[in-house]
Amino acid sequence: MNFKASRASAVEKLENFVENNLVDYSKQRNFDYGPDERSNVSCLSPYVTHGVINEIEIIEKSLKKFSFVKNEKFIQEVLWRTYWKGWLELRPNVWSDYLIELKKIREEFKDNKIYINAVEGKTNIECFNYWVNELKNNNYLHNHTRMWFASIWIFTLELPWQLGAEFFMQHLYDGDAASNTLGWRWVAGVQTQGKHYLASEWNIKKFTNNRFNNIKLNENAPPKISEKTYSIIKQDFNNPKNLEDKSLLIFENNLSFENTDFQDSKFKKIYLVSNKNQNRSIKLSEKVEKFKTLLFNDQEQRLKDQSIDCNSIDISEIKNINENYVALYPTVGENLDYLNLNSLEINFLYRKLDQYSWKYCNKGFFNFKNYIPKIISTFN
Repeated sequence: MNFKASRASAVEKLENFVENNLVDYSKQRNFDYGPDERSNVSCLSPYVTHGVINEIEIIEKSLKKFSFVKNEKFIQEVLWRTYWKGWLELRPNVWSDYLIELKKIREEFKDNKIYINAVEGKTNIECFNYWVNELKNNNYLHNHTRMWFASIWIFTLELPWQLGAEFFMQHLYDGDAASNTLGWRWVAGVQTQGKHYLASEWNIKKFTNNRFNNIKLNENAPPKISEKTYSIIKQDFNNPKNLEDKSLLIFENNLSFENTDFQDSKFKKIYLVSNKNQNRSIKLSEKVEKFKTLLFNDQEQRLKDQSIDCNSIDISEIKNINENYVALYPTVGENLDYLNLNSLEINFLYRKLDQYSWKYCNKGFFNFKNYIPKIISTFN
């Protein structure tokens, strides 16, 4: 596993996958052959999360290689993150409630031996221990493995899903508020009420090519129950019309300005806004912090190579900017939390893909995927 923190590496990884491995994706995608054999999946998510490459770019590249019919499963998986983000944008209280719950549960479990053994990879479940170490070493897990991991955490180790979601966010290069939080909620059975995901010994053995033994799991656990329901909150995702004489703020989810909808806008200056652990509710691991820093550095260098006036600042320095500015929307999560907490009212710029797609995120993904051909045709 090698995630070089640059757009050039992301593009190279995309092109290599499309040319050599996309053809077998639908058949091979659920297999986890281990961290040294990841050619059956794209491994692009750390770059998509940070906007280093975007969904449309990936989809267009794949459609130049194969038809939509042959690509459908891959395209669906690419747009899962778009869907999760849209779903959370329409119900932002899911995120804020999660953080409230996490703070309380974190205190309750700080000395819990089962929890401590879990995060140290010292349980009696061989595959789970392996994945804990893989996550810490590589900052990535196969998507199928994430489901197994979460299921074992919740139903066999009987630990709160909120702590598991925090553990992932701390260590995943592709961790984001929507995909991570809602994915853990889904496994637990509280995202789609009453529908949970239970890992099983036969499934793990089959899709890891029998790499593990000693897989004794609770395969009959009922779903977790939440009494909370969340109504859709009507949102306005319209962009301001006048961008003249404005500067632009870019957060960690949009680190390829030259590939955005606003690349042709003439901003006075661009500020690349990072967010240190001291401002975060979930403290990131040192390796994840470094990965983000290197991606910021790569974006800054690319902007300077284009003779664009740019400057890197900490999120706490926004209040010191004495000029008119707008910002690429950071989405529900830690950056938006900081802006709201500090009453920093900013006019946001929304991606066309998000503006168009999020209106179809009011229900489940199976409803959303019916609109994928329409979404693609709009942008292709």
